[in-house]
Amino acid sequence: MKKLLAVAALATTLPLSNLAMADADIGCGLGTMIFDGKSGKVFKVLGATTNGTFGNQTFGITFGTLGCDGSGTITSSQKLALFIDGNMDNLARDIAKGEGETLATLSEVWGIQESDKAAFNTLAQDNFAEVFKSENVTSEEVFANLNNLVAEDTALTGYAI
Repeated sequence: MKKLLAVAALATTLPLSNLAMADADIGCGLGTMIFDGKSGKVFKVLGATTNGTFGNQTFGITFGTLGCDGSGTITSSQKLALFIDGNMDNLARDIAKGEGETLATLSEVWGIQESDKAAFNTLAQDNFAEVFKSENVTSEEVFANLNNLVAEDTALTGYAI
């Protein structure tokens, strides 16, 4: 109980979110505030563990404390990047074939209409080397490469993010 009161007291005395920024890797929360200014994997892990253990991100987002800002929205590009990141190998295989469950799911997450999915699949397959420029390509690069192709395609340009 004392620990909970200490966390609540600390959370209410910390600056509001416009004065403190959440860490891009571990998000916002008590761990982010405690390890602010520290660098390295050890401090990132400790910060993330602290944020997760105390469950204080919800509190911070709700009240605008602990470096959290509840006014933001999750963008389509973030959803797509997360999906691509978790499915890189399967997505590469499906794009190479021009079909498959992972490619179909990507088009769903992207918001591609049923009538445009075949064109999307063909565009991705025809430009596989452009999408996956190297074997060390990142999920962000895959998303950016696909998005650029979609933006340049006259039939699919409306889906560009």
